[in-house]
Amino acid sequence: MVTMMRRRSRRSAAQWPSALGAAARNYASMGWPVCPGAHPSGGLDNFGMPDPGRACSCDRVGCPAPGAHPVSPTWQMQATLDNSIIGQWWEARPEANVILVTGRVFDVLDVPAVAGASALATMLEAGVETGPVAVQGTERMLFFVMTRGAPDDEDEWWSCGLDASPDPAMRAEPVRWHCRDSYVLAPPSRFGAGQDVRWVREPAGRPLPDGLRLLEYLVDACEEEG
Repeated sequence: MVTMMRRRSRRSAAQWPSALGAAARNYASMGWPVCPGAHPSGGLDNFGMPDPGRACSCDRVGCPAPGAHPVSPTWQMQATLDNSIIGQWWEARPEANVILVTGRVFDVLDVPAVAGASALATMLEAGVETGPVAVQGTERMLFFVMTRGAPDDEDEWWSCGLDASPDPAMRAEPVRWHCRDSYVLAPPSRFGAGQDVRWVREPAGRPLPDGLRLLEYLVDACEEEG
């Protein structure tokens, strides 16, 4: 009897969709293209001890963004709304983080968390509709806005790979506009050393606002916070 219960328990666990897979399906149902991301990994060194140099499931030594990048370099072609494909991805990789591709349905304004919280409070007090808002760890806040697609002037947008940029000025850029050829990590993904992405304002029932309207408040908050 105990053996049968254990077998049933294992079958139930295998059949039960992961929280990340369920989230990916939910985003797809909203029309937001998704693809699987890497996840934090407890890599070990040659002595069986935790290896900080292998902190990502991609197993790249010294990965600059552990758990915060797509699994495949062809992520732009992979991103989909197809529920069956999404199910296959997260059945094979239940720990995979959820990547949301920007510049198709929505863009994301990405700012320091302190400035973002200040701007959010100001906008709510002024009655400005902010749309969905997420916080990424303790460092960044993400504001989801209507997409601008492909701007005529490419200098108007910044890729999400700034943290890995060799240019210190780019790494320190306070406001990042994720649009075409970019992506963000979606809740409830985890990355780095125990950090996560979570919603501050859930997307359900919140239309995407005009990014330029929000940008005014975000830039002012960044300047005030230094």
